[in-house]
Amino acid sequence: MRRVVIILSAIVSIIYAQNYISNKKCKECHPDIYEEYMKSWHSKGYFNDELHKRVADKVPVYDCAKCHMPADRNRVSLENGRTSPSERLAEDRDAISCFYCHQIAFVKEAHSSNNIILAKQAKGYKPTLFGSLENPDSSDKHSMIHSPIYERYACIGCHSHKRNKNGVLIFQATKSGEGSKDCIRCHMPYESGSVEKLNRRNRTKRRSHYFRGIHDEKMRAKSVDINISYSNNTLDINLTNKMGHPLIIQAAREKFLKTTIYRGDKIIWSSFKHSPEEDREALFRSDFLMKDGSEADIPYFANKRGYYNNLDAYKSKILHYKTPTLYKGDRIVSEMFVILAKPSCVKATHLDKKWQKPILMKRVEIRVK
Repeated sequence: MRRVVIILSAIVSIIYAQNYISNKKCKECHPDIYEEYMKSWHSKGYFNDELHKRVADKVPVYDCAKCHMPADRNRVSLENGRTSPSERLAEDRDAISCFYCHQIAFVKEAHSSNNIILAKQAKGYKPTLFGSLENPDSSDKHSMIHSPIYERYACIGCHSHKRNKNGVLIFQATKSGEGSKDCIRCHMPYESGSVEKLNRRNRTKRRSHYFRGIHDEKMRAKSVDINISYSNNTLDINLTNKMGHPLIIQAAREKFLKTTIYRGDKIIWSSFKHSPEEDREALFRSDFLMKDGSEADIPYFANKRGYYNNLDAYKSKILHYKTPTLYKGDRIVSEMFVILAKPSCVKATHLDKKWQKPILMKRVEIRVK
């Protein structure tokens, strides 16, 4: 009986593999987009992102599969712990795969996380894919159809919200009713170039597939504004979130503002000396707690939120500081940093300390007149 099951499973796998178009297959016709995608963090997942794998291995089930390994043929089994990610399967290695994302037919809002509904594919026919491109061309591998879903809802299938098994909100990028328009405008801007290698229609622009974000220096600098003002020994720092989503989204990350005053080359004042924890109003992070109030190492196990400081989309916050008397020529420097893995995350997953290294987002300097 076991032998029959194995044979049937192998047959199903072969059929599925024939229908699945891997990322590498996409490269044959879309080399430029493929190269962009491979440099993006959409191409990162369980097998090539250390932070993601370490966090995923700390929980009993691969609860991340819905968004980080969506093309897996047995995704439900991954999410309930009956199977594990397999590096031999292209569907698992491909992470957030091209083929999966271009099959989205609809996104349904739900409590724990939004549900992505894929278009049904007719058996025996080449797959039909969807996108935002007007008058798309089909190929020998797939048909292609323009769909308004990709301008309106596609991103919020995953980039919306996520609650853990206890109903605790651990991730939120958009609120109910918000769509993908702003996501695409910022993270998939038009760039020069063709969608496909043959360029049958002589197209001169296409959507970028770098999905630029926190790992991109220019995007980091554009994400916030910092305005400094000083009067009567009072320093005001006006921090504005210029993004269409909260300043902190991912539970592992931490952002903080550090302000330093220099007289010549000497530091005469700083908003903190040793750790951003000393200035909590300028420390943006989500922490999680167990039922007994102890820290939850991984949000999957959390029963409630702990420390939480954030800044909603397009909102500002003014930070007030008392300083020594300043004189003409003194320099006030304010810097925003991001840490990809906050200290508790590094400790819980035994990550290399490089993940805790502050990365500069924006630096602003003024001189006292």
